[in-house]
Amino acid sequence: MTTLTKRYRFCASHRLCSPRLSEEQNRKVFGKCANPHGHGHNYTLEVSVQGAPDPRTGMTMPRTDLDRWVESAVLKRVDHRHLNSELPEFEELVPTSENVLVVVEGWLRAAWPAHFPRQTLRLAGLRLEETPRNSFRY
Repeated sequence: MTTLTKRYRFCASHRLCSPRLSEEQNRKVFGKCANPHGHGHNYTLEVSVQGAPDPRTGMTMPRTDLDRWVESAVLKRVDHRHLNSELPEFEELVPTSENVLVVVEGWLRAAWPAHFPRQTLRLAGLRLEETPRNSFRY
């Protein structure tokens, strides 16, 4: 088995604010990230797929296939978007990086059959870097 990991960049804004908390509680829990006008990040998403190299090409999978899958399933939805107000998944779900990863994983799995109907690969993992100091794995 080999693992292929590619990095993708996107920009998005969000507000960390739980509808289950008061404004004061949100400020206490999320600090400056609870700014009513939101804030943004230049995210880096790493997508890893695992499988046996194709005996004909020597590749786990064509990189362009991976790019098309990630672009259609994820990037077109999140790049230059306000996560809270433009994505129904975050109407009630706080768009923390942890939750973003859970949502992204669902999108990628849902799009898998259309992009790779006969592939024996599997999604091996995701990593989301929010800032140079904060990253999250799924």
